[in-house]
Amino acid sequence: MSGFNLFDAEEKSLEQAEDLRRRLDSAPEPVRDGIASLIDAYSRSVREQRRLVRVSDRLQAQLASVNQELGRRKVEAEDALESLKAAQESLVQAEKLASLGALVGGVAHEINTPVGIALSCASHLADSTASIAKLFEADDISVEDFERFMDTVKDTTGLILSNCERAADLIRSFKQVAVDRTTSERRRFDLAAYIRETLSSLGPHLRQAGHAVRLICPDGIVMDSYPGALSQVLSNFVMNSLVHGYDQGQPGTLSITVERDGEAGVRLVYADDGKGIAPENLGRIFDPFFTTRRGSGGSGLGLHIVYNLVTGPLGGNVGADLPAGGGTRFSIQIPLAPNA
Repeated sequence: MSGFNLFDAEEKSLEQAEDLRRRLDSAPEPVRDGIASLIDAYSRSVREQRRLVRVSDRLQAQLASVNQELGRRKVEAEDALESLKAAQESLVQAEKLASLGALVGGVAHEINTPVGIALSCASHLADSTASIAKLFEADDISVEDFERFMDTVKDTTGLILSNCERAADLIRSFKQVAVDRTTSERRRFDLAAYIRETLSSLGPHLRQAGHAVRLICPDGIVMDSYPGALSQVLSNFVMNSLVHGYDQGQPGTLSITVERDGEAGVRLVYADDGKGIAPENLGRIFDPFFTTRRGSGGSGLGLHIVYNLVTGPLGGNVGADLPAGGGTRFSIQIPLAPNA
């Protein structure tokens, strides 16, 4: 079966024209010249059409190749984007775990003091009990010995009890904050009490740096939200101040002010009196991986996590500005009960 030829009709027309020119050999010269000119013009037109078809075929082949390459590059770009998103999510989770790890280390250090005091008191009480037991067994115990022993018991048991209560409070605060951060569950909680628990868990970092914290929050504000996300936001604000806001050994004051924002929301303002943020960087602080302390304790993810948590599960918005008196101020508006 012969292949299809797009120019079959034109070739037949050319053959017929050539046959006509041969049969008109005896015609007057002007007629022959006119017929020859028409045939030449038509022949050139057919050749040009053939050339254009070849060019069109070549361009279509090139276009198909380009489209195929674009498709391949598109798939590669989408794969790269997914890999980048996965890597970023892994880094964000690593940053959260690092924050929780720092919290564990700080609480462990803080618990060490009351536990150590309680242990010393218990050891002293054990020694005193052994001494009074020897006197009792030897039937050589006096009223003064017993009174001294009772004073020792009273003092040491008081110290043991107070320090164990302090350790229990630290463990309770840390346990609730840690559970909230790792489970990301929604529940009802008193806002002021939960902020105090979060600040208590951050106490070791704050005292080590010599910073004071001022909290102004009305009692009775009950939220039905995600306390773990809120705790992470506050922790990241505090750690951002400690890393970026102050020089080594420079004490400062951190403040958290909460007020109602209408009937169904609250406005939380976090501020420090540190070095502040360069005005040219203010618009970039929530971008992922942006930091002015690369290699010196800054990952560039702390405030990015804050932005994602506030605008995500907490259902609000966050912004930053530079107060006239210096330092940095962050403001977040969140609903009491974000939409499910």
